[in-house]
Amino acid sequence: MIVAPYGAWKSPISAELVVSRTVGIAGAQIDSGKLFWMEGRAEEKGRCVVVTVDDDGKSVDITPPPYYVRTQVHEYGGRAWTVHAGIVYFSNFPDGRLYRQSSGEAPIPLTKDEPIRYGDMVVDQHRNRLIAIREDHSNPEREATNEVVAVDLESGVVTVLVSGNDFYVSPRLSTDGFRLTWLTWNHPDMPWHGTELWLADLDSSGVPAQARRIAGSRKESIASPQFSPDGVLYFVSDINNWWNIHRLTDSGSVECVCSREMEFARPHWALGYTSFAFSSASEALVIYFSRGRAHLGRLDLRIGDLVEVETGFEDFDSVVSDPSGEHAFAVVGSSILAPRLARIHLSSGNCETVKLSSSVEVDERYLSRPEAIEFPTTHDRTAHAFYYPPRNADHQAPEGDLPPLLVKSHGGPTSSTTAVFRLGIQYWTSRGFGVLDVNYSGSAGFGRAYRDRLAGTWGLVDVEDCEAGAHYLVDRGLADPERLAITGGSAGGFTTLCALTFGNTFHAGASHFGVSDLEGLALETHKFESHYLDYLIGPYPEAKSTYKERSPINFVEKLSCPSIFFQGLEDRVVPSNQAELMVDALRAKGVPVAYVPFPEEHHGFRVEANIKRALEGEFYFYSRVFGYMPADPIEPVHIHNLDVPSDESRETAV
Repeated sequence: MIVAPYGAWKSPISAELVVSRTVGIAGAQIDSGKLFWMEGRAEEKGRCVVVTVDDDGKSVDITPPPYYVRTQVHEYGGRAWTVHAGIVYFSNFPDGRLYRQSSGEAPIPLTKDEPIRYGDMVVDQHRNRLIAIREDHSNPEREATNEVVAVDLESGVVTVLVSGNDFYVSPRLSTDGFRLTWLTWNHPDMPWHGTELWLADLDSSGVPAQARRIAGSRKESIASPQFSPDGVLYFVSDINNWWNIHRLTDSGSVECVCSREMEFARPHWALGYTSFAFSSASEALVIYFSRGRAHLGRLDLRIGDLVEVETGFEDFDSVVSDPSGEHAFAVVGSSILAPRLARIHLSSGNCETVKLSSSVEVDERYLSRPEAIEFPTTHDRTAHAFYYPPRNADHQAPEGDLPPLLVKSHGGPTSSTTAVFRLGIQYWTSRGFGVLDVNYSGSAGFGRAYRDRLAGTWGLVDVEDCEAGAHYLVDRGLADPERLAITGGSAGGFTTLCALTFGNTFHAGASHFGVSDLEGLALETHKFESHYLDYLIGPYPEAKSTYKERSPINFVEKLSCPSIFFQGLEDRVVPSNQAELMVDALRAKGVPVAYVPFPEEHHGFRVEANIKRALEGEFYFYSRVFGYMPADPIEPVHIHNLDVPSDESRETAV
């Protein structure tokens, strides 16, 4: 055993390992007994492709290069493809057009080349058309318009089916093809605040008629509408605080199928998300969340009994049932096992891997297992997090030494973190850092009341929870109080910058495409989130003074600890000037600051080299600030006001 300071441990988990041979897997679908899914590939600059399996069980790409399966509806995209009768229909990211692709043939465009986006599609086989969400950006003088449309599969002619509201998602057809359901909402709400579920009959020409609201309001969030094999409409509602599964009865009333203090949905940031699938007319396979962890269950739709399928995994996504009802397919993972698409035997819980997200294998002795913790925070409340202790089979710290702690604030902010295996976290823990991954007040998975703690308090309670979590570990003797850092992306970057600016708990931090100017964000952000701040901060411009009071950019004089910024220059969600204004101000003040821009990146980093650079750059930054020597050579990041003075510009200094 080698004795070495925390942070200086040599780890087999390199940054190259974190990003190499790794794919994102999502959106499993079964068509004619055959399994399809989507993969996002960092080594191909984030290109997403539809994949299936051949007769020998080997994965085969459906989408040929340079086609890129992705949509930017709501900017965050989501479900960008579907398959029916062996034909794949998809949105192509470079041009936004819909394409049809038969097996072994080149994709054929269905729609025109114009500034219009499509997503969340379903095939209407009875009328030979595709029903989808359309987002029209053709008029730069007005806000984009969202509608439910039908695209004729022969002519490509687009017909508007439902319009008039600000947002639409989840158009779904009944099994017999005679009814259409969808979700809708208007500004200033977000889909996890207030949505409405509508249902309409389709007339002889396929046009919705007698549309009626089934459930939902500005105080009720509906998610994941689906028709069962026998034509019953099921959906998730948080009318009783928890996102539980409900259904529409024959009499037209709504009833809860399974009332539990757990969540059967996640926030609808992306199109097409669903947390349950039908194995039969009387049973649903459900993904549910309890105390921050995901579970897979079998829900008896007749009596509401829920039985967990014991698989040994701790995270689940994209569940579908095979035609027999005896197996399911889902993306599964755990704290020490990389996510994978698996075939699950429902009776035994045994899992067979169809496709691994990563071929990387790491000895478990170098992997940190997270502890789900609850800790006291402000206002006599409790908050939640996962704590990862430092772990490395070859190293230990000098006696009496305490590890640095990296506190992670997730994005959203209405989102959550899970305990799924992430080499990006193990990179830190295997080098001697503790990591606290916080589900601060406002996070999903703990009921609506917990989510609503963030109403009007963003930048306050989330920061308080991150600080309280750090103090909790310090009090337990698990972290060095002089080496506390905080990091986050997007909304988590805002939490990070607020903690660094208005608090004194942390001694360094990293903002990944984070918000520093709330007023600028309110004026510049895209349609989907253009009124999100009404809920998080207050209506603009009525609450303009609050926006200024909560914006770190206006209080740079209070920020005196080192900070590093990572930013995509093509980011439309959080424009790059949010980072650049903060960097300029810190440089002028004399605070150690570094800036790493990525010219080709949007919101979130997809290119393998950039993901690696951000990870290593942040670790290097803390090594300079906290005074440890990395065990491996890392390309330096230029730190203004700490390195030798330079006249280089922001872009060339990093």
